[in-house]
Amino acid sequence: MHALSIAGLNKSYGSFKVIDDLNLNIETGSIHGLVGLNGSGKTTTIECILGLQAFNAGDITVLGYAPENLHKAKGKLVAIFDSASLHPNLTVRQCLNQASLLCDKPIRSAAQVEKLLGVDRFSNFKIRHLSLGNKRRTSIAHALLGQPELIVLDEPFNGLDAEGVDDVLQLITTLNKEEGTAFLLSSHQLPYLEQICSHIAILNKGAIAVSDTVSSLLAQTATTVLLKTEQPEQAIELVKQTNNINFVKSDESGYLHIALDDMNSAALNQLMVESQIPVSEMILKKNSLASLFREITSEASV
Repeated sequence: MHALSIAGLNKSYGSFKVIDDLNLNIETGSIHGLVGLNGSGKTTTIECILGLQAFNAGDITVLGYAPENLHKAKGKLVAIFDSASLHPNLTVRQCLNQASLLCDKPIRSAAQVEKLLGVDRFSNFKIRHLSLGNKRRTSIAHALLGQPELIVLDEPFNGLDAEGVDDVLQLITTLNKEEGTAFLLSSHQLPYLEQICSHIAILNKGAIAVSDTVSSLLAQTATTVLLKTEQPEQAIELVKQTNNINFVKSDESGYLHIALDDMNSAALNQLMVESQIPVSEMILKKNSLASLFREITSEASV
């Protein structure tokens, strides 16, 4: 079952097309990352999902409801934006108690939510005295007065220190595993998404360039080797003449960046030895979402 389904979404501002035939499905209980360059359409997509923007064509279903009927999903869908604000002069407990009174049918008390999310440690603190991480935690605590099936977080790691990032990562993981909550995370912080997401969609120029599980995407990424030799020109020529490897670039430190398709680093080293090209250093770079993202967005911009 899909927590979110988008089919053929199009959105234009006059003649400028912001979203171009976008298709995306988010499974119930998954953690889905949405990434893209600035101006790629991430924010507009989220606003269309939440019914905050009209769109020109396509279909969106969130927890079984169209955007214009999301009021019927009250308590099941929560969106927390980077700019989300809490009353600065209220304490955490006062904020939660106030939210509980406004909640149609809260399934947890403010005290239960405080304990669940660990905000009981600072429940008597005023919002203005909280760190960004604890403000983010308190915002999510509001959501859990109900029982959300899907939480949309826009830039959840912005402005956080290392401890704050760890807190948010742990919180998302806990809610996903123990509550079965699905997440849509829009973020530029690819290393954090790689740690936590089950799926990633890369948005480029208003369309989904690629969408798959994190493990499948990483498997598609070519392994990169940084190689240093006293005969760089001969090494580059050899690489260009050899199947299953590609010369990417040479950097200011003298390393040759070589992408391996169906060849491992040991075979590359053996190839150099057999060609009498001495290798003084070889560094194997780990596949990452960041490298895949750069590859996809740079290809699309050519």
